[in-house]
Formats: sequence, structure tokens, C-alpha cells
Amino acid sequence: MSLPTPLADFPLLSGMSPTQVALLTTNARDVSFASGDRLFEEGQPANGCWLILRGCVALEITVPGRGQVVVQTLGSGDVLGWSWLVSPYSWHSGAVATMPTSAIALDTDHLHALAERDPSFGYLLATRLFGVLLDRLQTTRARLLDLYRSPHEP
Repeated sequence: MSLPTPLADFPLLSGMSPTQVALLTTNARDVSFASGDRLFEEGQPANGCWLILRGCVALEITVPGRGQVVVQTLGSGDVLGWSWLVSPYSWHSGAVATMPTSAIALDTDHLHALAERDPSFGYLLATRLFGVLLDRLQTTRARLLDLYRSPHEP
């Protein structure tokens, strides 16, 4: 696939060699989602990874008594989907496009095979995706601290 210009500077790919980027995107494809399209459901098997070019996707979790609660929104330059990398390979949230969204879909079966074949590439990819995971955890932590802060605080 020939990469669109914005993808060449995508944060996840930044600093990778042209050969590594080519490997990563060999089976990639352009996708688009309309506002309201559900990309995946919490608890379902995880088998996707998207590099968001434009638009917005809300990550939702189910909260007993409250239903679906948005914990984070993702947009241009963000990576959606890391759960395919870690057993038990199920989504830890749901995801829905909140506006028309375009992305590059990475073939996660292909990525697993690449990581098996070339552990140094797998390590590089895993550490970058764990960086995404850490960012999500920090964002969620800040959101929870705000949600549960004392009403007596200014």
C-alpha cells in the first residue's frame, strides 16, 4: 500500500526505518466510519488496530447502573486498538465513531506473524503500543481523579 502523507509522520511510526514501516503497513488498508458506527464492543475478541487520520472515536466502558460511559476520545494521530497484543485478546472498552472518521487499519494477524518472525521488530512494536497504553491509563486516571474529587475542593 502506498502511505498517505499524514501517515508517514504518524507518531507510532516516527523513527522507524522505511523497511520497518513497510513491514508494518504491508497489509494495511484505508477505512472510514460514519458518525455512530461501532468499531468494537467491550469483551469481544480483539483483532484490530487503527491509525486515525481524521475524525473522532469515543472509547466507552460499561459502568453498572450507568450504562456506557465515555472514558476517552481519540482523534488525528492517535492509535486505536492495543488489546490484540495482550492475552486474552479481548477489547477492554467499546469504540464508536462520533463523527466521520478515516483511518488506516493494520492487519493484526500479520503483525503477530511479523513479531514471531522478527523478535526485534516485535519488541519495537510492543514498546510503542505499550506507550499508547500508558497514555490511555494516565488519561483515564486523570479523568477518574476529576470525577471523584471532593466536592469541597475548589
